[in-house]
Amino acid sequence: MKIIEILTKIDRRIIYLILLIAVIVPLLFPSPEKVRVMPPVEKFYYAIDKIPEEKALIVDFDYAPQTAPELDPMGFAILRHAFKKRIKVLVLSLYVQPLGLARNALTQVVAEFNSAAQTNADSIIYGRDYVFLGWQVGPILAMLSMGESITNFYKVDYYGNKTDTLPLMKQIKNYNNVGLLASLSGSDIPKYWVMYAQNRFGLKVGAGVTAVSASEFYPYLQTGQFSGLMIGMRGAAEYEEMIEKNLNIKSRKKASESLPALTYAHLVMIIFIVIGNIGYFIKRRKK
Repeated sequence: MKIIEILTKIDRRIIYLILLIAVIVPLLFPSPEKVRVMPPVEKFYYAIDKIPEEKALIVDFDYAPQTAPELDPMGFAILRHAFKKRIKVLVLSLYVQPLGLARNALTQVVAEFNSAAQTNADSIIYGRDYVFLGWQVGPILAMLSMGESITNFYKVDYYGNKTDTLPLMKQIKNYNNVGLLASLSGSDIPKYWVMYAQNRFGLKVGAGVTAVSASEFYPYLQTGQFSGLMIGMRGAAEYEEMIEKNLNIKSRKKASESLPALTYAHLVMIIFIVIGNIGYFIKRRKK
């Protein structure tokens, strides 16, 4: 009993130190955690996997640096999946801040594939296989305008090229030529894609969201308005598991490597909560 009493009186700074160690050590020595793929992520994967050859995938990067640890791995995994399956990709951001994150994901994933390519046909070529549309003023205006004409709204791409001169954009006119939109966001943006693009134009929508906002988006999955849902780092790790298992993509699994830090941090907190409660009831019993 004395041990419990001692533990309940531990200086909070020691608890913070133990928690810090539990988080840092797994990140310094990363070891991917094996996860079981759940139906929401599985649905997302197959919604992208079954996009017809003549249609494109739109990936909307709409998250800030503070939510990037959860959502960045989703973007990387989706791009790897699409390029491996030779699915045409359009990338955009409804806000200015995520543009750098979107560009970084595209640059890294394209470099991965092109480093292993042997011919022009095997390579991922800008304008032929993917286009970075960038950003234009007005999120809702973008959602509605692209339903009529993508090149009329995005007259130039992120790099300043006229979109109507790019080979891919001569094929992808509007939402009729889009198989799915993947909305990666730390806000309510996926709901707006459903309201303005799906309800009006019939665009299929999949969402990748932060863990803290999961409860807001589950109803959209249950009603079929979302074609799939990835939630937090766990969801990203599940998608990484899917592309490795089904497509033999052996790239670095950032989400899977980060999960042990979360697991150990939660275990440390649970242990101290249990110790604190035991100590409380022991003291109460003595009184």
